[in-house]
Amino acid sequence: MNTEPWTERIREFAQERDWEQFHNPKNLAMALSVEVSELVEIFQWMPPEEAAAVMTGARAKDVRDEVADILTYLLRFADVTGIDLDAALTAKAEDNERRYTVARAKGSSAKAGH
Repeated sequence: MNTEPWTERIREFAQERDWEQFHNPKNLAMALSVEVSELVEIFQWMPPEEAAAVMTGARAKDVRDEVADILTYLLRFADVTGIDLDAALTAKAEDNERRYTVARAKGSSAKAGH
């Protein structure tokens, strides 16, 4: 996954507007949380069937927009904190493969160790 072109574009966008002064880990984590909450709000009170079909309905653009906002803030957060998203995702996937073996986790939503 090569996120560098987007990271650079988002960094330049912030620099051109002198927003780097506001882009510290705390503020970016809070902004990311707000955007995730806006995505959750779209699904609030939807029956499961409607939620499963949301991308075929009137709210599809809203979902895409919120996902884009989430990704934008996540890329900016990773940039500001120096997190290599590819390395972090790889390490986490490997941890999850060890924690949630097929034999132990197939068909179960139980958390490992619980």
